[in-house]
Amino acid sequence: MPRAESGRTLGTLAWLRAGLRPSPLTDGSDVGTPAKRPRWLLLASAFVLWMVVVGVGLGQLWAYAQTPGPAARASAAWPAATRLVRDAHRPTLLVFAHPQCPCSRATIGELALLLTQVRDRMTTYVIFYRPLNAEPGWEQTDLWRSAAAIPGVQILRDDDGADAAVFGAATSGQTFLYDAEGKLIFSGGMTSARGHSGDNVGRSTLTALLNGGRSATTQTSVFGCLLGTPTE
Repeated sequence: MPRAESGRTLGTLAWLRAGLRPSPLTDGSDVGTPAKRPRWLLLASAFVLWMVVVGVGLGQLWAYAQTPGPAARASAAWPAATRLVRDAHRPTLLVFAHPQCPCSRATIGELALLLTQVRDRMTTYVIFYRPLNAEPGWEQTDLWRSAAAIPGVQILRDDDGADAAVFGAATSGQTFLYDAEGKLIFSGGMTSARGHSGDNVGRSTLTALLNGGRSATTQTSVFGCLLGTPTE
């Protein structure tokens, strides 16, 4: 075998061992170029990358759903400074809500379910936050209308969050239950996560208390948007 041809053959073998393929040039010499990866390998790599991105995104959504809002700074007795009227003959339930908080749809749903069981055993207010200088009707969203459609519920507008400030509510969905003497017997939320409907400790506790029973739980986490923000 001629020496030149032998050299090219050896060079080709070396490039093949390195995962490359030879590329002939005009001068007759061989220069190695990277071998193309199989199409299935590229598709598999893209799929793995996509799965990683989706997994990270779902993890962040799950973490957000499980993150409660700030707890209320509630006093142990009905605030004297409030404009709200406490029922002196039966418990009073207060629910503070942001009208544009999607998380609070679940809270309103849980409230509706609660009142099917204990409607005549309490006076119920849902107080919707409204920022100053908001357009007329800003607070009257589908959430407002859903709450207003629940029998036995009184809807109030909370201009600039003044009522929420008096009661110490900070998160949409914050619920307080005061007994007929004005003592705070429950503070918390009625959902187990943001926007999650279903059985939860908050609603179970309220049901027990309003049915004349006792509960070892007097406080739960609140999952919702911050009150006092113009938009969410």
